[in-house]
Amino acid sequence: MTVTEQAPRNTAELAQIVCDAHAARTPLRLEGRGGWSAAGTPAGRIRATARPVSLAAIAGVVAYVPADLTLTLRAGTTLAELNAITAEHNQWCPLLAWGDDTGTVGATFATATGGPCAATLGRPRDIALGVEFVDGAGMVVRGGGRVVKNVAGFDLTRLLVGSFGSLGAITEVTVRLRARPAVDVTWCVTRHGAAAGSWLGLLQGGAIAPLACEVPDDTRASALGLDAGSALVRYAGNAALVAAAKAIASSAGSIVEVDASVWTRYRALDPRPRRLDGRPLVNTVAARIKERFDPAGILNPGVFGEQA
Repeated sequence: MTVTEQAPRNTAELAQIVCDAHAARTPLRLEGRGGWSAAGTPAGRIRATARPVSLAAIAGVVAYVPADLTLTLRAGTTLAELNAITAEHNQWCPLLAWGDDTGTVGATFATATGGPCAATLGRPRDIALGVEFVDGAGMVVRGGGRVVKNVAGFDLTRLLVGSFGSLGAITEVTVRLRARPAVDVTWCVTRHGAAAGSWLGLLQGGAIAPLACEVPDDTRASALGLDAGSALVRYAGNAALVAAAKAIASSAGSIVEVDASVWTRYRALDPRPRRLDGRPLVNTVAARIKERFDPAGILNPGVFGEQA
C-alpha cells in the first residue's frame, strides 16, 4: 500500500502533523527533496512504513541583513535559491554541498553535508548560527540566534545539525555569509613527473591554501572533460594573491583555467563513499538525548541503525 506524503506549508502545519503522529505513535519520514533517500545512505535505513513528510514547501527568506552577513531561510529553500539571493548583494554562503543545487537548505544541515570547500570555508556546523525545529512531540523550538556573536544557552544548533531529522524537523536555519572574493579562479592542474604525494603537497600545503583541491576519479574526470589524474584547484582573493597562487600551481604541473561551473557539475556527481557503519546507536547519552527530543521515537526511526 502506498503511503500518502504530507506536505505542510508552514511550521504550524508541520507541528500539528508531528503532534498528531506523536499521539498516535505514527512513525514519520522527514524529507526535503528526497536526495538522501537512496539505499546505502543513513536515510535509506528509515523504517519503510514511516509516513513521508516533505518540508519542501516550507521555503523562502525570513530575514536577511547584508550588513551583518547573516541570512535566515526556511528549510525548503534550495541551494540554488540561496546562491541567487546572496549574489544580489555580492555575498555567498560557502556551503557548496555535495549533490546538486536542487537540494534544500534544511536537508543539507540535517545531514551535515559539506562539500569541496568545507575544510577552508567551514562545514555546516560552522556556518549555522541558529535553527528553528519541531521536536518529536510537536513543539516548536529555537536554538542559537540570528547574529554572529551569539553564545546564550545550550548549543541546540550544533546538536540538530547532522542529526538526520532524528531529534527534530528543521524548519529554519540562520547562516553566516561571506563577501564574494574579487577574483575567483579554478585551474585544472596536470602533473608532470612528480610523485602523486609531492604533487598534491605542493597544491594543498603551499604558502597559499586553495579553497578546494580535488582529484576526481577517472570516471568523473571523463564526465567533466578533464584528463585522468588531474586536479581541480580553486583559489580566491585579491588579484595579487591569486597571481601568487598561480605560480604555486604552475610549479606542480601544467595548468589550464576552467569555468567555475565545473564545481557545480562535480558536486552533482557526488564522489563521497556511501558506506554505512553497521553498528547501531548504542551510546547511552545519545539514546537519552533521542528520548528527550523524540519520546515516542517517531522521527526518522532507524536512521542510525537503532531498533526501529
